[in-house]
Amino acid sequence: MIWKVLLVVGVIALVYFMFIKKRPQMQGDEKKDKPKSSDMVECATCGIYCALDDTIISNGKYYCSKECLEKIK
Repeated sequence: MIWKVLLVVGVIALVYFMFIKKRPQMQGDEKKDKPKSSDMVECATCGIYCALDDTIISNGKYYCSKECLEKIK
């Protein structure tokens, strides 16, 4: 009788750990796969939004390209 109870509990535990319980996520590998988001800023000349990493900063204003920067001058 006790062997049947232990067997049922063992099978339930096996099913739980193999199929139901979520596996732990690897934090280091997951961060490498996700693209990094960037802040968007508005160009002072044309008004389009572009990534902060791609902008040109002049006199405290953001510009999307050299052409927009030269239009002000």
